[in-house]
Amino acid sequence: MRCSAALSLLALCAITSAITPSRCSAQVDEQTRQLSHDIFQQLIEINTTDSVGSVTAASEAMQQRFLDAGFPKEDLYLGGPNDRKKNLVVRIHGTGQKKPILFIGHLDVVEARREDWTTDPFKFVEKDGFYYGRGTQDMKESDAILVTTFIRLKKEGFQPDRDLILALTADEEGGKSNGVDWLIKNQRSLIDAEYVVNPDGGGVDMQNGKPLNMDVDATEKLYGDYQLTALNPGGHSSLPVPDNAIYHIANALQRLQNYTFPFELNAITRAYFAKMSTLQSGQTATDMKAILATPPDKAAIQRLSENPEYNSIMHTTCVATRLSGGHANNALPQTAQANVNCRILPGHALEETRQDLIRIFNDPKITVRYVTDGGEVFDSAPDRKALPPAALKPEVMQPLEASVNKMWPGIPVIPTMATGASDGVYTNAAGMPTYGISGIALETNDVRAHGKDERLPIDSYYKGVDFYYQFVKALGSEK
Repeated sequence: MRCSAALSLLALCAITSAITPSRCSAQVDEQTRQLSHDIFQQLIEINTTDSVGSVTAASEAMQQRFLDAGFPKEDLYLGGPNDRKKNLVVRIHGTGQKKPILFIGHLDVVEARREDWTTDPFKFVEKDGFYYGRGTQDMKESDAILVTTFIRLKKEGFQPDRDLILALTADEEGGKSNGVDWLIKNQRSLIDAEYVVNPDGGGVDMQNGKPLNMDVDATEKLYGDYQLTALNPGGHSSLPVPDNAIYHIANALQRLQNYTFPFELNAITRAYFAKMSTLQSGQTATDMKAILATPPDKAAIQRLSENPEYNSIMHTTCVATRLSGGHANNALPQTAQANVNCRILPGHALEETRQDLIRIFNDPKITVRYVTDGGEVFDSAPDRKALPPAALKPEVMQPLEASVNKMWPGIPVIPTMATGASDGVYTNAAGMPTYGISGIALETNDVRAHGKDERLPIDSYYKGVDFYYQFVKALGSEK
């Protein structure tokens, strides 16, 4: 049930044991609830895929919402490299006592086919306590929360001790026009900040409805795509030969499937497992402590690796994501290709990983090339590595811990390494420390980002609306 508007939240929580204070803290007023709902629905129903969608359409829709809320035109910037990939930058002016804070959120989403989904991925569907649609987890829910938060603060006349900047951007999920990168290169003064908060990372982990911990992404793995190609003269399919291009690719992928990259921890992931070992129980807790030993326990590593999340924290991972081959049903294939997507541990380079793949495949008939985010293919990869973890600023962590304690009393805030990758790669490289902080609580076994029937618990969304409003105000208040 929702807390009654006729009673104060504190009074209601005091007179009924059926509603906990943390539950009541998630109840936003009806006007804010409707605003955040409408913004979320509007964003979901604007197709922003790279293939046929338009990030510009979403940026323009949010620009109009800001104008309607009283933001002056001069505090809004709409721009990008082409008509479909325009980014929106919004500013709330502060006293100027401190350097600005930048909030970033990508508007683009991963491709989704209607035939793969139970619902239309580009319709905002409410069903069984969830909101369904492409982007409900990654990351239009956080875009909507940020837009709602900025509008609320503007209408209240809130003046922070520094400027608050929001950048809604293109092509984080792929494409040739990454918005954060473009803004840094072309409009740096508009987004220059002391540090960056990126809701495309972190968040509250839940198990069976119980919040366990709030993750803060302080570092992330490095993204890399690699194209495998096998060539063959081909021929008539009635005369099969062992030297088949598709077989070469299939055998290489089988070797990759059976390969595990070396176990490795860094300062952030070591601290993560140390803390998690105190929150888990039984064999899992024991194993987490055992992998921290010198030398680490191999059996414990193996058991923890059965959990995809823990496995990704401990290893570089590479997986086949696309496959193609042949030109006719009655002909031997002349070309076969696959894309292998890697998420690389900090400290290891893109080219180093390409060489690792060549060694793993151990097949001179296969070439391994590097594929850029824009789809360009090169014979070698850059020597770029993931950047070191961002320093955990007290001016970020203290307001975060206080806000988390209000919403989810008693759960710890734990710095983590993002097992994926985000636009933080650009802001960190530009000298702006970046923290992945989401206000969304998700069941650990229901992460559907990039997948079929992506969805978000309705209660989780509105709790995120409340959390981010409190958190942003705390960040921007004089201390």
